[in-house]
Amino acid sequence: MTPKQLISAWVDIFNQGNADKIAEFYASDAINHQVANAPVEGKEAIRAMFRNEFANAKMVCIVENIFEDGDWAILEWKDPIGLRGCGFFKVEKGLITFQRGYWDKLSFLRAHNLPIPG
Repeated sequence: MTPKQLISAWVDIFNQGNADKIAEFYASDAINHQVANAPVEGKEAIRAMFRNEFANAKMVCIVENIFEDGDWAILEWKDPIGLRGCGFFKVEKGLITFQRGYWDKLSFLRAHNLPIPG
């Protein structure tokens, strides 16, 4: 599976809100760094992060573009409530080893009526 194909499949599972299935896309020592938050290291920690996020808010990823450059896939996305962002995924041996995401955390928290840190 190419990085672009892998991320397309990842989006399908993300939209199901299934933390266990989405964790299977990550290498055991993967790092997921959503730049609005501290990096999350390791597959099990990434699974826990997704469990928490899926429990807190209904998230939907609508693909605008997926680009591929060597071992990297770049996802440009939006959601039904108007949020936008992008993610960079390094894929090695069919698994995500590194992910970095850019999105507006304040807009996300407000849109989902979640507490805003003081």
